[in-house]
Amino acid sequence: MDITNKVANFLGDSISEGTGVSSPDNIYLNLLKQEAPLAAVNNYSISGTRIAAQLSPSSDPTYDQYFGSRVDSMEPNADIVVVFGGTNDFGHGDAPLGSFQDRTVYTFYGACRLLMEQLLAQYPTSTIVFMTPLHRIGEENPRGEGYKMADAAPLATYVNIIKEVGAYYSIPVLDLFSLSGMQPNVPAILNQYCPDGLHPNDAGHQLIASRLEGFLNSL
Repeated sequence: MDITNKVANFLGDSISEGTGVSSPDNIYLNLLKQEAPLAAVNNYSISGTRIAAQLSPSSDPTYDQYFGSRVDSMEPNADIVVVFGGTNDFGHGDAPLGSFQDRTVYTFYGACRLLMEQLLAQYPTSTIVFMTPLHRIGEENPRGEGYKMADAAPLATYVNIIKEVGAYYSIPVLDLFSLSGMQPNVPAILNQYCPDGLHPNDAGHQLIASRLEGFLNSL
């Protein structure tokens, strides 16, 4: 698709909000706006938020604005909608994985399904794209950052669920877990692209913008 002069909505967490970059201009979505160029980008990302709702309230209510709770406030006439989340569900969310049959925001499977259905209903003629989480330090620990229940799973499981649910709804999924070029468990990559082991820096956001532009142009 030709994305020139399109309007794009972005729904995400701290990475899309810009944690780790030197200025807002260097967030991947703003880089994409400049490079495509896009007519407008609308950023609905909130640091610390998750795709699934929490079973227990967070200390800061802002963190409990799960992705689906923000869709109704998004620009209704966007040509493109990009969703980039899941790393916080792995890292510190308390929702269980659940199963593919779920229809509840209180499991990761169910929240992914309801979010995709909600977006398809609100944007039936727009291009909707999900991006998987990036690699991160500690990604193999099933308890995430240490807050998760004992029966949780490593980050790769969350990645695979997003891909599985996306395939069911025929929503394109950009697999940044496999294709971003960023694996912070490699020291040279950590230093170059994501010094804190989670949030990409300016160079990392340039990689994301490049991958996303190529992906959208291929649709």
